[in-house]
Amino acid sequence: MASFGAARPRLASPAGGTGRHLTTAARETVALVLDDNSRLPETPEDVECLAARLRGHISRLGAVVPADNLALLRAQRLSSAAPPDGYLPSRVHLVQLAKATLDLVSAAQRIDRARLPATSPPGRRSRRPSRNTWRVLVLTVALITVVLAASLPRT
Repeated sequence: MASFGAARPRLASPAGGTGRHLTTAARETVALVLDDNSRLPETPEDVECLAARLRGHISRLGAVVPADNLALLRAQRLSSAAPPDGYLPSRVHLVQLAKATLDLVSAAQRIDRARLPATSPPGRRSRRPSRNTWRVLVLTVALITVVLAASLPRT
């Protein structure tokens, strides 16, 4: 992992202990593989490191996506397969794993958007203005009154 670790900064720990959103961390790892500006890993250890990170993202996103989702099934099938030997086949497998992870991220985001309520639930009251909001409002009305009073002609 010497060349891969030295060439690129680590964006997330393999365990995902950074507290960031699952999809953000997965997208960053996928970008290490699929981004136009990133180069393919040079050593088999680099490939295995990236594959392990992608497998971790797939397992964590699998808890969010329904078990019958096609993107999840494809990603799980690819992640459970042993990486092939050889330079080119292992890199092709890594790219396929990254694309499957990206599909799974998209599926998780669609599910997350579907769970968000379109409007606030019925019966819920709007929030009352804070005390400082009232103070600013009263001060504004007072200043407007003073300006109007000063601009009126004296009789």
